[in-house]
This record gives sequence, structure tokens and C-alpha cells, in this order.
Amino acid sequence: MTSPHQDESAAGVPGPPLPHLDGRWSARVARSHGTDLDLVHGWMQSPHIDAFWHQAWPKERWQEEIAGHLAGDAILPVLVCLDGEQFAYIEVYRVLRDRLGEHYPYRPHDLGLHIAIGDSDRTGKGLGRALLRALADGLLAADPDCTRVVAEPDVTNGPSLRAFAAAGFREAGEVVFPDKKAALVVRPRTDADMVAADRV
Repeated sequence: MTSPHQDESAAGVPGPPLPHLDGRWSARVARSHGTDLDLVHGWMQSPHIDAFWHQAWPKERWQEEIAGHLAGDAILPVLVCLDGEQFAYIEVYRVLRDRLGEHYPYRPHDLGLHIAIGDSDRTGKGLGRALLRALADGLLAADPDCTRVVAEPDVTNGPSLRAFAAAGFREAGEVVFPDKKAALVVRPRTDADMVAADRV
């Protein structure tokens, strides 16, 4: 869900970039059809994902969702591989075009993350925190104007909160959405970049 912010700061800000990943990780833009659609739709039916995403939608709706993201400049749908095998579905978003932008004093180039690890048997092994660290580093590398990568995991999702903390994200308060209470977590480029986000 996005909530466009129509102000002068949005005009010159490009859509979210693909993170620069290397080593065991690789990333590419997800397609709204074929095996990509099948994969994302299938993952979203999984109980460990649906418990927090609440998007166990029919395939047709997921086709529309991904196509809509690809046509806009708010959210980039991404598939991440580990050692060449499909591992996670990621949404990279510009905070200024997202509902989160209404809840903290964002900077125009702030980037946000939604993450879903596809197979439950690959959770709880430290891979999530490794991916989050790689994604944060990769997004800061992909957009030199970005000084903060943020996320808003559900406050009841203990494993996710621990993974973000282990990946270098810092807590910056709580955000209440209609569908959840979230922890705002921030990975700043420098310590000075954390200050504004602390004023939630």
C-alpha cells in the first residue's frame, strides 16, 4: 500500500534501485508472469509468510500487484537468490511514496524494505540477518543519495526483530498502521544520519 506524497522533494527522486549484491547473494527484478509469478504466489500462501504479510491472495491479484509495482516508481519487486537458488521475495520502496512516510521525518532518498524468505526451513539459521545486512549495504551502494534504509516489522515478530538488529538496524520507535503495530528500524549510513529518525 502506498500513500503518495505530493511535494517538491518527490519530483527529482527516482524509483527504488536494485540493490548491489555480490558473493553468495544475487538479486533481479521480479516479473509479473511465468515462473516468477508462480514462485511469489506460492510463497505468499506459506503460513510463516502469511502470518505477517497477510497477502495470501489469488494468483491473479499477485499478477496485478507486481505489474503495478513495475509500472510505478514507489516499489521495486525483487527476487533474491542464495548460491543461485531462489531464496526470498523483497520489496524495495521509497519512503516518501509509502504510508510509512506519514509516521516519521523521512529524507527524500530514504529506502524501505519488505522481506519474505520463501521456505520456512531456511529460516532460523542466520541467513535472514546475513541477507538484511547485504541488502542494506547493497541499497546504500546503489543510491549514493540514500542515507537511511528502514523497515517496519511487526512488533510481535521476534525472529524478524532480532534479525534486523543483528544486521545493524537500530530501533527508532513504533509506528501504528491500521493492520499492525510496527517497530521502525533504521540502518543509517553514518551515526549522524540516525538523529532525525529518532524523533518518531
